Amino acid sequence: MLRVGVLVSGGGTNLQAIIDAVKSGDITNASIEVVISNKKDAYALTRAKENGIAAESVCIKDFESREKFNDALIEKIDSYNLDLIVLAGFLVVLPPELIAKYRNRIINIHPSLIPSFCGNGFYGLHVHEKALERGVKVTGATVHFVDEGTDTGPIIYQKAVEVLPGDTPEILQKRVMEQAEWKILPKAINDIANGII
Repeated sequence: MLRVGVLVSGGGTNLQAIIDAVKSGDITNASIEVVISNKKDAYALTRAKENGIAAESVCIKDFESREKFNDALIEKIDSYNLDLIVLAGFLVVLPPELIAKYRNRIINIHPSLIPSFCGNGFYGLHVHEKALERGVKVTGATVHFVDEGTDTGPIIYQKAVEVLPGDTPEILQKRVMEQAEWKILPKAINDIANGII
């Protein structure tokens, strides 16, 4: 059984997709052991508690230095003996020590077709604003392994989503979540859990 930890900063819509996929059997041989947020009031923590999953917060502002935060985050993750760490909207740069310790055991979902609209500053609604500004006809989402760069690790899965006339960043964000993110993130977890990846 793959022991999964999900790191989030906000509402946890991708977390919910993972929870739903475990319940429906679309993810097998895996259990969500903990949800960790860098924000005490993240709604994702409520989602975790409502589903009987441990909910923890490790907030940067609670520590006198970034190094102490990094140490606390690693210690919290280590305490759950995780096989896979899933970044589902975790808006904190991971400490290099964590990436090294969990090499090829951390995955991230990004709301574009990498290498488009990725890297520093490209997260959340900003990605969709830039896609619309550029006038792309197709966007999508990418699941990738995490390395020391920003959105630079090996790609696992991508799924394209059509950009439609009249799209706003909010409408496009919702379509990318529904048609791509909520499909390929659970698929990646399931395939890792079952030795396909």
